[in-house]
Amino acid sequence: QVQLVESGGGLVQAGGSLRLSCAASGIIVRINTMAWYRQAPGKQRELVALITSGEGTNYADAVKGRFTISRDNTKNTVYLQMNTLKAEDTAVYYCNADLSRLLGVRGNYWGQGTQVTVSS
Repeated sequence: QVQLVESGGGLVQAGGSLRLSCAASGIIVRINTMAWYRQAPGKQRELVALITSGEGTNYADAVKGRFTISRDNTKNTVYLQMNTLKAEDTAVYYCNADLSRLLGVRGNYWGQGTQVTVSS
């Protein structure tokens, strides 16, 4: 069974920084794309950033220049460094991973979410 466990959320003042982590555990052959999504109250879940197995990255326009996604394949972990946070960044942040498991099984998995609250 695969699990994604996020950590690092919390309350921060506008202009501050937070670093989210998401560790994947279980029988994993290869982690392909990893991503962070967020969902604010009353809004749809949206892609924040993704990083491919080749470490190519893509960001939502709203976070470009402020957020940085990275990964450590030795730890099966993806990070999201969030700087210059704004009140509109307040949301539950979810980790997502596209994984290859034994026997060629490939699946998409979600973490439980971590709350990020930015006070203005």
